Amino acid sequence: TAGVVVGYLAMGKISDQQLKPLIGTIVLAMLAINYWQNKKSEQSIPTGRWFAAAMGLAAGITTMMANAAGPVLVIYLLAMRLPKIEFVGTAAWYFFLLNWFKVPFSTSLGFINRESLMLNLLVLPAIALGAVLGIVVLNRLPEKIFTATVQSLAALAAIKLIF
Repeated sequence: TAGVVVGYLAMGKISDQQLKPLIGTIVLAMLAINYWQNKKSEQSIPTGRWFAAAMGLAAGITTMMANAAGPVLVIYLLAMRLPKIEFVGTAAWYFFLLNWFKVPFSTSLGFINRESLMLNLLVLPAIALGAVLGIVVLNRLPEKIFTATVQSLAALAAIKLIF
């Protein structure tokens, strides 16, 4: 929540064009560090409270300013080495709660309005279908493939943020 407030206050001071490459570079660096540490030993990205607080702050800032908290959360959840079901469940609850917390801020900035709410209602059936299909695919996907897929998608998102 502190990150959302910091991101809200920074709006107008830092542009998306300035923030996105920074986020992308940090995510790629953290993915590389995680990969390198996993190759040399069983160590991983730090998992202490300071790491959780830093990642939470970063996710809040990036979600408020660039709607780009996904790769940051992926790095944190990979560091926690959660099994795929817990990984997806934790991410779903995190974004559910975080996005509800963002509603007043997003509304005051004009991001949420009548038109955006109507669009959300229009795509709701596709979202529900995607959720059901996601559960089916997740249950059939081996753990190693899930982890590699999540890492690859985070890297692609980071590259997209950079360019």
